[in-house]
Amino acid sequence: MKLPKLDRIDLKILTELQKNGRVTNVQLSDAVGLSPSPCLARVKRLEQAGYIANYGAQLNLQKLGETVFVFTEVTLHDHKQGDFSRFESAIRNVDEVVECYLVSGGYDYLIKFVARGIVHYQETMENLLERNIGIEKYFSYVVIKPCFVKSHYPLLRLFPELH
Repeated sequence: MKLPKLDRIDLKILTELQKNGRVTNVQLSDAVGLSPSPCLARVKRLEQAGYIANYGAQLNLQKLGETVFVFTEVTLHDHKQGDFSRFESAIRNVDEVVECYLVSGGYDYLIKFVARGIVHYQETMENLLERNIGIEKYFSYVVIKPCFVKSHYPLLRLFPELH
């Protein structure tokens, strides 16, 4: 499927939907300067082309109970393609892993965990080590407090050629 070419209005639509996925079509059309019918058609086109991957709610975990975030640097024993695939396949199924990145530099992966507490996090790590998925070493960084977390991308700054 050939991706549709995006323009300035498409970027505005995507920017607004990142901020509020529950915005009504009328509110969205006002925000981007279109009438409701063409705005809805553009949203449908963006969804069908895969530019909009999902709609969801952002939860306030602190309201539900105490949690801790831990960033973990992981280095693998070996660095063959199969080693990376095996590790990624295993880590993808760990519920406590909310983000995982293959990175360059002094280690192989940067992983963000969420856990009930430090003991829960350590149990999760021990379980991963016992599964023999190629972890040579890991370093943990406990988040003391989140200063801010952005849930949207600066599309107009990232893609200035489109507006």
